[in-house]
Amino acid sequence: MTTDNTRFQHVTYAWDDAHADALDPVERLVYRSNLLGSDQRITNTGGGNTSAKIVMPEPLSGEEVEVLWVKGSGGDLRTSKRDNFSSLSIAKLRGLQGHYQRAPERGPKTAIEDAMVGFYAHTTFNLNPRASSIDTPLHAFVPYRHVDHMHPNAVIALAAAQHSKQLTREIYGDTVIWTPWQRPGFDLGLKLQEIVQANPQAQGVILGGHGLINWADDDKACYELTLDLIERAARFIEAHDKGEQTFGGERYQALGEAERHAVFAAILPWLRGQIGQFKRMVGTIQEDASILRFVNSHHAPRLAELGTSCPDHFLRTKSSRSMSSGTRNTAIARHSRRR
Repeated sequence: MTTDNTRFQHVTYAWDDAHADALDPVERLVYRSNLLGSDQRITNTGGGNTSAKIVMPEPLSGEEVEVLWVKGSGGDLRTSKRDNFSSLSIAKLRGLQGHYQRAPERGPKTAIEDAMVGFYAHTTFNLNPRASSIDTPLHAFVPYRHVDHMHPNAVIALAAAQHSKQLTREIYGDTVIWTPWQRPGFDLGLKLQEIVQANPQAQGVILGGHGLINWADDDKACYELTLDLIERAARFIEAHDKGEQTFGGERYQALGEAERHAVFAAILPWLRGQIGQFKRMVGTIQEDASILRFVNSHHAPRLAELGTSCPDHFLRTKSSRSMSSGTRNTAIARHSRRR
């Protein structure tokens, strides 16, 4: 395994050629997915999806056909196995475009857009029972063999910024194209197809307010491109960091580690009880320097109440009836600082 600490400082490079070369094409997709999902700076738990277009024999005829293997509905990239991936006929998926185009009304909020999800099952290869994701067209209609769609922290910061389109151009030039946010689905898949056709030099797309999708014809190259694009966004953010004035500057001094952990031990059982009235959950604690700088800042209360910046994050952090995500963040912040 080659690790380049100079090339990647904000993500972890973990590809091992010896391990990957012993795997079949679908297993290599699972391997790539597990590597990407294991770094939460790259994508959130349960978020993102990966795919590979693989030539395989059709079970009845033996004819070689192109099959899209894509992470199916549900599951998490870090822990996904082969069974978590849908397998779909590329020819049949692309054939659905004709059905979509014949609809009198088309677009993200039309009846045909919702109806298309039901047709994906008709394109299943080899009776695979795994339900396909709503993101399937985003992978099927990009004419490259391997596609990664991630929700990286650094790229979401870029995608959700006020001047996201201009920043995308400044960081990536014409190798990454910006497109405004819209709900994932068939129409967005068609838009990605058009973007690739109009920009043959492009390696990826920033989905406004959402995340990153990129592609390559080699799986290792796709993995490395994903890391490289995230690294470039993270370095840009780091270069423009305001230091001690970030989030309006420090308002409170952070508690020392021992004091902080004593506070956590005191308040987290109560917090778990409040949330657990409606759903059992497992909590994690983040207390690195960046987190502490945020929770101790002047602007933390206002910013915490804004909620998530990425729609996918919002779907996985719905507010409980007793306490909003912003209130939970503020409660922890108030108990993690010295007044």
